[in-house]
Order: sequence, then structure tokens, then C-alpha cells
Amino acid sequence: MSRKSAALAAPATHVEGMGSIPHENGVFFRVWAPHAKKIFVTGEFNNWAKTKHPMTHEGNGYWGLNVPEAAVSNQYKYILHTDVGELYRNDPYARGVTNSAGNSIIADPHFDWTDHDFQMPSWNELVIYELHIGTFNVREDGRPGTFESAKQRLGYLKALGVNALEIMPASEFPGGFSWGYDLSHPFAIETDYGGIRGFKELINAAHELGIAVILDVVYNHFGPADLDLWKFDGWSENDLGGIYFYQDWRAETPWGHTRPDYGRPEVRQYLRDNALMWLEDYHIDGLRTDALLFVRNVHGKNTPEADLPDGWSLMRWINEEVQKRYPWKILIAEDLQNNEWITKKTQDNGEGFNTQWDPSFTFNVRDVLKVTEDAHRDMSKIQNAITHCFNGDAFQRVIYTESHDDVANGKTRVPEEIAPDDAQGWFAKKRSVLGAVMIFTCAGIPMLFQGQEFVEDGWFDAKNPLDWSKFSSLKGIARLYRDCIGLRRNLDGLTKGLSGQHTRIIHVNNEEKIIAYHRWNEGGPKDSTIVVLNFANKEHKNYVIGMPEEGVWKVRFNSDWKGYDPTFTDSPALEIETFESKKDDQEFSAAINLGPYNALILSRD
Repeated sequence: MSRKSAALAAPATHVEGMGSIPHENGVFFRVWAPHAKKIFVTGEFNNWAKTKHPMTHEGNGYWGLNVPEAAVSNQYKYILHTDVGELYRNDPYARGVTNSAGNSIIADPHFDWTDHDFQMPSWNELVIYELHIGTFNVREDGRPGTFESAKQRLGYLKALGVNALEIMPASEFPGGFSWGYDLSHPFAIETDYGGIRGFKELINAAHELGIAVILDVVYNHFGPADLDLWKFDGWSENDLGGIYFYQDWRAETPWGHTRPDYGRPEVRQYLRDNALMWLEDYHIDGLRTDALLFVRNVHGKNTPEADLPDGWSLMRWINEEVQKRYPWKILIAEDLQNNEWITKKTQDNGEGFNTQWDPSFTFNVRDVLKVTEDAHRDMSKIQNAITHCFNGDAFQRVIYTESHDDVANGKTRVPEEIAPDDAQGWFAKKRSVLGAVMIFTCAGIPMLFQGQEFVEDGWFDAKNPLDWSKFSSLKGIARLYRDCIGLRRNLDGLTKGLSGQHTRIIHVNNEEKIIAYHRWNEGGPKDSTIVVLNFANKEHKNYVIGMPEEGVWKVRFNSDWKGYDPTFTDSPALEIETFESKKDDQEFSAAINLGPYNALILSRD
């Protein structure tokens, strides 16, 4: 099936019946509030009259009304008459709000999309760049970033070789600074970022450059602040959240007692509608589900007594719906429990995600890189990071050394972890680069976190913008990342194996801290690729390793090249020829030169 986004023009039916729907005869409003006695719509269209527009109870807790005077851009709210009094509520399906504590806005559904020729890359071609709109590229006056300011950097990301953005949540959140995971209006676009139009313009521009857009979604909890869903129609039990939330111990999360009630049909529909809205109305190319473990388990642990079967079946249902409609869009899970059932197909009783963040890669690689003494590096951790996979599919895992979670909450960027207070120093650059090379050469979908390519230091915080001045002083390292990405994507047609399914470790020397692995798709020239990594501060001349194929192997990448940094040493040769000699269970061997903390990538013409 074609992966072209033109297919998004198909009619969307999932939320057409909910919220505020503009049409040629006004605006139709529908809301679910089963415990309300009466509901009125108030807004700019009726001068905020309290009783002019009573809604009709349609049954099953749904209320509806067409208002001929209402129009796009009007502000509005619902007034609910309940047992606990008169409640002013924002629309749960509001696409826009004036601010997180303000009014709902009737959104204009029209947008002139020009991305109809965009085609989603195959999973094995993806290179993901995770970014936070507020800090990625702040405005000239120093205010937090917006969709527009992020759009200004798309050319840079295109030149880097990135072909997919993963954007941290864009739904409306309280205040002006947030990671975005405390969303207060799940269907509304964050006002400070630029609202609906700004978001669509960013996505459209990315698509025109061939860059996919993946969005983080949060279904493990809502809020807890500025949350109109809380006791929405006045009813609740145990002083908990009412119709949208669990009313017992299942409500508890690390972020408040605000877990949605996954067993309630209307809430399940609400979350499904939300997922499909992003993919259809915003042309989003994939969803990354945050903290899935807290959707399927109350305590976020593998404790059967706290499992949430309704959470499991909800996400499975959403995934089935997405794959039925848009099989080319990618569904990513953050579960972090090495659970292969997350990425098993739904027909095999799995959860149906396409891929998941792989903690076996991240934690093992970071653990090795941050060790101060070379002798204490555990190469078995590197072996595990290289070979780990789910269900025998190399691309059911996303591999990375930095993400928003792994460089915050008491953890720092990898260079800072390697060399505190000297993150742009020699040791930090050399060893962090080894981790980067692994991201692009191991089997999996590679992901970077914003600024990683120019050795950003410290830790991530929503109030601390990315320091783009580091790019000016560390352009060589950014070029190193660009070169690795080019090889990973096989842009020169010489390293197809890096996007293949197959991996074999061919050499491990735990004493010298050297490891080599073979990556291939079908094998042979321009396909089979050898990666050699030296995890020690020691140079080697004519170091012999076994080789899987005979011939002349050319060095396509040398992390020690002075062009990347003037403090590097340029030791390896450009060509290496095999000779007959059994080594590492191979018929052929080769002698290579390795610099300290050095990575080489080789293939044959």
C-alpha cells in the first residue's frame, strides 16, 4: 500500500460528532456529561448569555445543539447544571483554547496542505531526532521556542541527515514552561507554541523536506493542573476525578490520581479519537506512547495484581485501528521493560506496536561510556547492546544514548556524565562519539536528542534552551554525526548492511576493550559492513581481527579524523586487505590500525 500522505484526505469520522463542528449553517456542539441536569452553550456568539442556548439531551449522557450564530474563532464554554451547582467547563474535545485556564475556541478545520507527495520512510531507513519545541530553538528575544522557530531549523536537520522528528507533547499544558507531559487539554494545541496553524505549518514544511513527524502522546495520566476533565459533570466517588477517571486505587499514578478510566467505553473512545486526530487532521506520521507501563499497570511494575487489562486492550484497539487505516505510520512504545509482547502483532495476542524504546541498549552503553578507568569497562554490556532485539526483528527497537528522560531527573548528557565540568573536553568527545557510532551502526531505529550532535552538556530542563553557540565551535563533531547518518541511510550506496536485519559479533577482546561486528542485509560488496570499536585510551598498530569476506575493505568512517576535531589523531589507513588466516572463526583476517577511543566503519566496493 502507498505510504503517501495524500491518503490523509480520506474523510475523518472519529470526532466529527464531538466537540464544536463548524459547518455551513453555524456550529454544532456535542458533549458527554451523563450526570448533568441541564447544559447550556455560552460564548462570544451569544454575548456569554447563560441560558440562551440550551442543549438537547440525546440519551446515554450525550448533549447536542446547533448554534447558527456561532462561527470559527469564537470563544465558548459549556455551563453544566449539576447536583453540586453550576459548572463552567471547557470542551473536552476543544481543538484550541485561549490558554490552559481560559476558554475553548471553535477551530477552523481548513488548511492548505502542500505535502501530498511526502512518503514515510521505511522503518529501516528512519533516523529520529527528538526535540522539545520550547527549548529547541528559542526566539530572538529569548522567549521560549515555537513551532515557527523550530521550522527555521528544519534545513539544518535536513542537512544533518535526519528524516524523522519526534516532538515532545504539543497539547495544551499549564503555564509557559513544561516538558508537555502534564497536558490539561488533550485535543488542544499548546497556545504558547503557536496553536493549530503553527503546528500544521511546521508539519507541512517538514514533509516538504522529506522529514516525517512523530508525536509523543500521553495516555497514562492527565494534568493534574488546569484540568477541566476533573469532576467534569460534578459527579465523583471517593473524591476522585469523576467520569473520565478511575474512582478507586487504579487512579493512582506518580503524577497524581488522574489515570483515565480505560474500561469506560466513552473514555476509550475519547483516547482513540485523540490518537486518530493527530494522524488524520495533523498529518502526523507516527505516535510515541509515553510511559506505556503505567497504562497497563497501576504501579508501573510487572506486578500481576496491579495489572490493568483494560489499559492493555485499549492500546491494542488503538493500534489495530491505526494499522488498519494507516499501516505506513509508525507506532512507538516507551515501556522500558524489555517486554517482547509490546511489539508482537495483535493477531498473536501482542500489543501491536511497531517498535519500542530499548533500555538494554541505552543503559548498557551509557554504563560503559561513563566508567572512568578503561580496565573496568564491561564489554559484555556492549555485546548485549549490539545483539539485543525483540521477536527476532532488528527494527522493533529504537536505540539511543540520550532522550529527554535519560538526560534529566538527576541524570545528565552523556559527555557531562563522562567528564563532569569538562563536557567538551577530549575524553567526553571521544567516548560520547563511540556511543553515537553504535546508535547508527547497530541494528535498530537510531534516535538522537536535540543538541547531542554538537556535544550539548548539562541536563535537559524546560527553562534552559539549547545552546546553539556550541554548534559553531563544534561543527566538526556535528559533521561526524552527519557522516554516520549518511552511512546508516546508505546515501552513497556503500553500506547497505547498516540498514539490514543481520548482526554478528566477530571479535571481542575484553582485555584490550575492542569489539568488532558484522552488519549485513544480503551480504557482499557495498552491503556487508564491519564496525570496529576501541573502548580504551590506547593506540594499536596492525591489530588483527577475523573478517567475514575476502577482499579489500575500505575505511568509510574514522572517528579519529582530524577533520572532526583538531585534537584527534588520524591513525588508521584508508584501505585494508584481507589475508588467509583463521581468526575469530573466520577464514580470513585483516590487520588494522586503531586510535584511542576509536571507531571504524568498513565496507567493500
